[in-house]
Amino acid sequence: MDPLSLSARRGDALKTSFASGMPPEQPADMPVQSLSCAAEHVRQHTSSLAIRRWWVLGGAVLLSLWGVYEMYSVLSFAGLTFIEYIVLALFSLTFSWITVAFTGAIAGFLTVWKRALLGRSRTMPPSVSKTAVLMPTYNESPERVFAAIETMSRGILSTGQGQAFDWFVISDTTDPQIAIAEEIAFAALRERLGDQSISVYYRRRNRNIARKAGNVADFCRRWGGGYEYLLVLDADSLMEASTMLELVRRMQADPDAGLIQTIPRLINGTTIMARLQQFATRVYGPVMGTGLSWWTQNEGNFWGHNAIIRTQAFMQSAGLPDLKGKPPFGGHILSHDFVEAALLRRAGWKVLIADDLEGSYEECPPSIVDLAIRDRRWCQGNLQHSRVLPTKGLHWISRIHLMTGIMSYLSSPLWLLLILSGLALALQAQFIRPEYFSGEFSLFPSWPRMDAAKALNLFIFTMLILFTPKILGLIAFIRHSAACRAVGGISRLLVSFVVEVVLSALVAPVMMLIHSGAVLSIFLGRDAGWNPQRREDGSLPIRELIYRHRWHMIMGVFLTIAAGLNSTALLAWLSPAIAGMLLSVPLSMVTSDQKVGERLKQWGILRTPEEVSQPDVQRAMLPIRAEYDALIASSPSFRDFLKEPRWQALHCNLMDVPTALRKGEVDALEVVAREKLSQAETLTEALHYLTQPELARVVSNRQLFIQLSQLPEELCENVHHAFAQPESANVG
Repeated sequence: MDPLSLSARRGDALKTSFASGMPPEQPADMPVQSLSCAAEHVRQHTSSLAIRRWWVLGGAVLLSLWGVYEMYSVLSFAGLTFIEYIVLALFSLTFSWITVAFTGAIAGFLTVWKRALLGRSRTMPPSVSKTAVLMPTYNESPERVFAAIETMSRGILSTGQGQAFDWFVISDTTDPQIAIAEEIAFAALRERLGDQSISVYYRRRNRNIARKAGNVADFCRRWGGGYEYLLVLDADSLMEASTMLELVRRMQADPDAGLIQTIPRLINGTTIMARLQQFATRVYGPVMGTGLSWWTQNEGNFWGHNAIIRTQAFMQSAGLPDLKGKPPFGGHILSHDFVEAALLRRAGWKVLIADDLEGSYEECPPSIVDLAIRDRRWCQGNLQHSRVLPTKGLHWISRIHLMTGIMSYLSSPLWLLLILSGLALALQAQFIRPEYFSGEFSLFPSWPRMDAAKALNLFIFTMLILFTPKILGLIAFIRHSAACRAVGGISRLLVSFVVEVVLSALVAPVMMLIHSGAVLSIFLGRDAGWNPQRREDGSLPIRELIYRHRWHMIMGVFLTIAAGLNSTALLAWLSPAIAGMLLSVPLSMVTSDQKVGERLKQWGILRTPEEVSQPDVQRAMLPIRAEYDALIASSPSFRDFLKEPRWQALHCNLMDVPTALRKGEVDALEVVAREKLSQAETLTEALHYLTQPELARVVSNRQLFIQLSQLPEELCENVHHAFAQPESANVG
């Protein structure tokens, strides 16, 4: 018997509001853009101030030329050897990479300082155009996702603009247990909101085509015709109601704006690693972000979330093509945001960074390991941009954004090669002259073929370039007296600054090796896959940490032995990099431990103003999150879900329409799952036969789901849970 009829007969059916999780479709065309031909429809480009680019980029070029010339003078004291040529080339690439951050930070610092003097008022729009708020999710915590949606939607309702916003959780979840938890949380959300003027919807795709970008594109093609704007969030996003309304107001006030990106602040960090990132983005971030916004102007960038998009502009000009070939360089574009921003600007739409707009928040990875997992995917996506760089018609600033993404990961293997080349240079010098180092200890070796005085000047200059953005950010933060008092005053802030610098210096060589390994694996043809991100606890067993950091420790031992055999001075010179590698396991353990992070929080170290006085939206979410936590904790297991008619009815009503297959295309997972179900005589057998990906396909198919739910129970109660096995194993 169909579970829907059974549910109705028993009187257990849910409210009629669950007849569907989504509103009626309002389809619109979203053509795939060509990368080999210029855009067909191009608006007249609004110009940006060239003087700003001359200041930031021109200044960076001059600094780079000076630094490279100084390094050449150091190395060419008595002629260049082959290894010295390599060192010079690597230094040129890595040094030039950091000069743009230096000049941009100066521009950002001056802008922030001026803004603090003048202030800025904000006006609310009298009426708001229809806006869809999208929260994509992939195997994330349903408690957090739906608590955030309820909190933000209630905030908008309190402004009187509730009718202008529709809220969508668009899920790509593949874990069946999380999928049913999402449905239960959605049912609770609608029941909690009741008859209030808040429209919330839920849709889980049955096939995860093109990941997050494909998820948003699917929404646009099916429902985008009904909305003027899309406000795109992430599963860990929070945004104040006033910030959302201001984004809409700015869109309405500027008909040329295609996308406005906020600069999210990090919150909810509990581990040292998360709080390091929070502190850095809160203290240094405003200067860096404002500088980027100042010089890019209408050619800003998109970071994939916490941004508002003009729906028509996005659909007409930002449909992503698949790249030729197989992953990791071919296939779906992973880091879609940079490319979408570039395509919007190619079509003549402004892409703006709202550096002055507060009230936008997100969370961050809690450990070095979680950073590595996330960055592996980002690394592949950014290296894919090498295939997008030649795209016809892109603005040259958009190409710089793409190149910046590429270099953010290529710079790590370049730094590693520079260290190894410097070590080789020291060994060469020792081979040429046995008395390589003088008897007196000095920070710099007295290389026979180098100008030691110029080397010292170059080192000081390089450190100035590296640390100026942080120092300017610190000064600007101190200038904001309320924020400075909130974190404990100047003395506590300076202690946090030192802690951040030291810990970041220790983590940096580990991340350099992680990124270098990611780049190598991509060039070897290994695809990153798609893994959900942990948001809170980042701890791992010591054995797993040793395994994950084994190559980092081996590299540290190698550099220690190689430098130590040369001289103690060279060992001291390399010690900042070596220390992080050798200590990678305890460093990873300590920085991911919530208890240690909580202790530093109690001491006021790495404190941010948002920790002292929580943002309104974060504070409002706390009791709501607690209720969703309790709801999910008491929700039925998947096995019970299958046998409960009201949950069967809910699931069938919320199912997405089947994804149409192209002619000649076969869904192999569905075919195998259907055959296994036909052979199963009991529910236990079916759950034993089906792997987790196959079970996910069953859950997404109405006919197969009903077939599974109608199988008789196994008499033996001692069965394994359906989700205790890894994907590669049968589910039992």
